[in-house]
Amino acid sequence: MADSPADVSSSTLVLSDEALAEGLVTLRDCLRWAASEFHLAGLFYGHGTDSAWDEAVALTLGALHLPWNVDPAVLEARLLPMERTRIVSLVRARIETRRPLPYLLGEAFFAGAPFSVDERVLIPRSPVAELIEHGFAAWFPDEPPARVLDLCTGSGCIGIATALHLPGCEVDLADISPDALAVARENITRHDVGERVRAVESDLFAGLAGPRYDLIVCNPPYVDTRDLTTMPAEFRHEPALALGAGADGLDIVRRILREAREYLTGEGVLIVEVGNSDHHLEAAFPEVPFLWLEFERGGQGVFALTADELDAHAASFA
Repeated sequence: MADSPADVSSSTLVLSDEALAEGLVTLRDCLRWAASEFHLAGLFYGHGTDSAWDEAVALTLGALHLPWNVDPAVLEARLLPMERTRIVSLVRARIETRRPLPYLLGEAFFAGAPFSVDERVLIPRSPVAELIEHGFAAWFPDEPPARVLDLCTGSGCIGIATALHLPGCEVDLADISPDALAVARENITRHDVGERVRAVESDLFAGLAGPRYDLIVCNPPYVDTRDLTTMPAEFRHEPALALGAGADGLDIVRRILREAREYLTGEGVLIVEVGNSDHHLEAAFPEVPFLWLEFERGGQGVFALTADELDAHAASFA
């Protein structure tokens, strides 16, 4: 008597990775399969993509070292066995480990430039990239800032991208984490900006000295306790030091507001990302005229304050 479907081992119903790789002949085959697998797995997308299809595109192109704007004709290209095997392996790892894709690839793009990343740093995704691409022209319409501080720098993406877009400025990258600074230094070397960009180990401003900055940009830890405990599994691969900041997410931001003015020039500007903790910030400082920035490509919770505004509300931050 033939076995019923229930008697058949599940292993006979699932292709091995080797057999699967053999069946995925073209890049289009790999894209379709990866997108289907991601959709079925219910992954979370928040590290550079926002859908199963976009994640599949990013994975396959990244695995093949192809640019995002590659000629669509390449979709019909037949892949080498080793290329198909690599794509299958990455898809499996993305689903089974829930590691964000940039960690699996070792690279993330920010403001149009590639940055090396791993679990020592947050994955670059700040909407501040748009401000960098426009040269912070809203605050510096005539001359770009001469000295810039990227505070809580992580991978160094904000400061290094600023140096790439504003070739006349000098940039300091500051972070409390030696591990993060090691990644930032890799990226300084990668983009050959060592003459204008330096990495400094510093607990916020404590380790900084020298002339004041025209611009301070900061993407600090700002996740509140509630959000931290409910974050998708993907975020748990990122360094906790760079995420959580107390019950309302403002432990670090309060210090920045209190200390930043001492490190800004008289015409300087402070730009800080606080994400979902923006409502906590407004509740804590209702009298402060935070300028909440809007972004064409989406994003929220980034404010700007001028040196004059920090002076005017110094008592509130004390």
